[in-house]
Amino acid sequence: MKVLMFGWEFPPHISGGLGTACYGLTRGLAKIDDLDIIFVVPKAYGDEDQTKMSLVGANSVTIQQVQSHVEKFKSQHTYLEVDSHLVPYNDPDEYYTFSSQDLYGKNKFIKVDKEGKLEFSGKYGTNLIEEIYKYAYVASTIASAHEHDVIHAHDWLCYPAGIAAKEVSGKPLVIHVHATDFDRSGGNVNPKVYEIEKKGMDAADKIIAVSNLTRNIVIEKYGQDPNKVVTVYNAVEPVSLEEKLKIKKGVKEKVVTFLGRITMQKGPEYFVEAAYQVLKRTNNVRFVMAGNGDMLEQMVDRVAQLGISDKFHFTGFLKGDDVFKMFLLSDVYVMPSVSEPFGISPLEAMQSNVPVIISKQSGVSEILTHAVKVDYWDIEAMADAIYGIIKYNALSEVFKEDGKEEVDNLKWANAAINVHDVYVSAIKLFKPLTKN
Repeated sequence: MKVLMFGWEFPPHISGGLGTACYGLTRGLAKIDDLDIIFVVPKAYGDEDQTKMSLVGANSVTIQQVQSHVEKFKSQHTYLEVDSHLVPYNDPDEYYTFSSQDLYGKNKFIKVDKEGKLEFSGKYGTNLIEEIYKYAYVASTIASAHEHDVIHAHDWLCYPAGIAAKEVSGKPLVIHVHATDFDRSGGNVNPKVYEIEKKGMDAADKIIAVSNLTRNIVIEKYGQDPNKVVTVYNAVEPVSLEEKLKIKKGVKEKVVTFLGRITMQKGPEYFVEAAYQVLKRTNNVRFVMAGNGDMLEQMVDRVAQLGISDKFHFTGFLKGDDVFKMFLLSDVYVMPSVSEPFGISPLEAMQSNVPVIISKQSGVSEILTHAVKVDYWDIEAMADAIYGIIKYNALSEVFKEDGKEEVDNLKWANAAINVHDVYVSAIKLFKPLTKN
């Protein structure tokens, strides 16, 4: 079976959990003997790990007969441009306001270099939607050039590319819902983003959701047939803890960490308030908020207002080895997300022998047993859980030992088998498009 897979980022060039999940899944799929993967990204850098898979950058694809195709493409797609006053963002889950404009006349959209290639930044900047549709346009050429049995498109950024590929090749489309705008926006859904998501789901032959929480949103909010939507939980890449002995804390106090985007969806304000409650009971603790986001300044102000700045640290955005090091310095990890489709970071923390506290409003809470689960809004319960773990070493050790064992059994190879089953089902159920 040959899979044509569309993603937006791939390690080491990642900005969030989407790239991490795509990498883990492709490595798991690579262990299946009868599977070949062509992974497509807007921009390839050349240093990506291509073990048992082929990576194609849309930026390296020569486009033929651009002008002859633009009218057809224009009639099928709307060009959406981010409002000029907005700044770039560093993760695909950020919330944006879009203005709709007609594609025709936007020469930069179809501008090619002397080799007939389109330029891509591969980032999440103010021209994001322009790049999404450029990506979809190139996807048509890629689908024509590469033999495949099924198409797999990751998250809303890649749905238009998946649809374009399906229209060209006539092969079944599987889309992977890592998040919806209902999660990102707190219910204040952007109609243009919703439209892209809805079109992707309607066009898909099968839909993979990362949790039952997400599956229910897809069914109820996007009107999808329950038989079409399958839950496949994320997993985590195995890591070695050999480096742990080399990493020493520079403070004697316990360290409690929040690591993620500092946005409404992630609930950073509840972490700050819980920190204040804990510090009223013990001084033997420091809190760390690692990440960037539109609520960062607000959180800094609130920490100062509460008078806990000497016990609260902001690190900025962390990635790669720095994330791992942060976990190794931590005694507790807290994920107080308001709406979290899944949440890989608690698994990474548990791998590092760190007890975790997660919100009941997260997909990962559906599969974890050895984690403390609280409602994101219950600051007192969150504070009690933090205090209990840092105060009682025996309790902490139980969570460390049992949590590590539990998460070590959550393997991408198992998730890959489930995804492979979805491919088989999509191919069996697929009815080829009829051409007029």
